[in-house]
Amino acid sequence: MIRFTTLWVLWMLLTGSLQWSELLTGTVIAALITGLSQRLVDSGSQSDLIFTPRSLLSLLRYLRVFALALIQANLDMARRVLSPSLPIDPAVVEVETTLQSTLGKLVLANSITLTPGTLTVDLQQNRLLVHWIDTAVLAGDQQGEAALQLATREIAAGFEQHLKGFLR
Repeated sequence: MIRFTTLWVLWMLLTGSLQWSELLTGTVIAALITGLSQRLVDSGSQSDLIFTPRSLLSLLRYLRVFALALIQANLDMARRVLSPSLPIDPAVVEVETTLQSTLGKLVLANSITLTPGTLTVDLQQNRLLVHWIDTAVLAGDQQGEAALQLATREIAAGFEQHLKGFLR
């Protein structure tokens, strides 16, 4: 009922109207969203979130880090497109995560995918397969565990550090 009421009030604030048609439309929309999202709530993903004042600060820090990474990656990709002489060395690399919850891993995978130059291909237990456009960072002599640690640090560590503050 709280979700329905919150959605309905949000609808009314966004429309800025108290006409009966808006009241009815808001009721229908809020009921539909509440009903369709019930499975998500029942699956326990809400328990993966941490609700404290400190976690709110972690969320804000994560959003700042993500926005900066997004801007930096967009500028890097634009530079690579406009300067064909810049190296492109794509490959699929493994990235390790210490996040335990499914929601945490999902948010990390989406953060990586939304950042230009990286695309999360698969997630298996605590390892993500990521298509990375700039594997030149990985020196040719780095194999196995060293390559995994470097790829993890370059791609995921910045996000993961802040995600741990509000996701289990």
